[in-house]
Amino acid sequence: MPAPIRLAVVGLHFGSAFAPIYQQHPDVEKVILCERDEKLLHEVGNRFGIEDRFRSLEELLAADTACDAVHLVTPVPLHVEQTLAVLSAGKHCACAVPMATDLDDLRRILAAQRQSGKNYMMMETAVYSREFFFVQDLLARGELGSLTFLRGTYHQDLEGGYAPYWRAQPPMHYVTHALSPLLALAQKRVATVSCLGSGRLRPDIQQPNGNVFPLQTAIFQLADTDVCAEVTRSWFQTARAYTEAFSVYGDKRGFEWQQLEHEDPVLFTLEPLQQPGQHGRRVTAERVQPPFRPDLVPMEIASFADGGHGGSHPHLVHEFVRSIVEERPAAIDALTAADWTAPGICAHESALQSGQPVGVPDFRAA
Repeated sequence: MPAPIRLAVVGLHFGSAFAPIYQQHPDVEKVILCERDEKLLHEVGNRFGIEDRFRSLEELLAADTACDAVHLVTPVPLHVEQTLAVLSAGKHCACAVPMATDLDDLRRILAAQRQSGKNYMMMETAVYSREFFFVQDLLARGELGSLTFLRGTYHQDLEGGYAPYWRAQPPMHYVTHALSPLLALAQKRVATVSCLGSGRLRPDIQQPNGNVFPLQTAIFQLADTDVCAEVTRSWFQTARAYTEAFSVYGDKRGFEWQQLEHEDPVLFTLEPLQQPGQHGRRVTAERVQPPFRPDLVPMEIASFADGGHGGSHPHLVHEFVRSIVEERPAAIDALTAADWTAPGICAHESALQSGQPVGVPDFRAA
């Protein structure tokens, strides 16, 4: 039997949500905490009874035998160098989205993962949510029919107390929550993207040499198919309540995310023609309640499956841990993460060129 895993959670503002799940996973022997904010470090450690605590990733990795795997739940600007440090230290690495915000950095991580032989997993919540599982099951059973069109939407207002680096980051650099479920369902990568920025950031928000768009909207042409995906992302100056949504339309049924977060999504059914000469086919609509899926994770962590981000957290933990135990690539391995991250980087390049199509690298052909 493989040895139980010693796993470090780095970054406890959001990472504290994952610490107790790792604690209770049957394949995890020990959880270690790492956080620069000493007060937060000890507050979380005391709350969960975790004694192994580090103030920095450098300190953690210098203690070579402290852990086997690291889950990075840290700010976006730190992801690339921290991921490279973890992999070069011979540790398995899970990282919050996005993998990187530059194509060359994606390639650096891919090379480091290959050289290390360790697992990398991008912890994309959207493809482990109850809504995703619901639509995935519909598609697998043939109930949607052939896919016709995909749509992703992600609006979030970041004014106020958010870290200043968000103001310089193009919305499409953080597109994976809206795009990844579409690519995962279609089982395709993006070939080309055409994107436009809409509006201009106010002078008090703009950062030197930073992003100028409060919102970006793009059409992603999927490779080896006639299907495309439309995705819209906004950070600022957009009067819309928070939503992190995807909709999927087939030639039999369509799933559409709810307009408001407290509502239920809608399942549309395209009925057959009832008589010759009928003008259009009747479409019925019903509200549905996608169930949480505690049945997909070990009973020890099933109680976490009705939590935030559509109940995705225990599913992410379980996939990362089991990929290590089973000595196989994680479901969202380095190549998949690059396939899901690069389109957003290329979308911003297209927006800077007034919507000119930009090709997305095929990392599997490199």
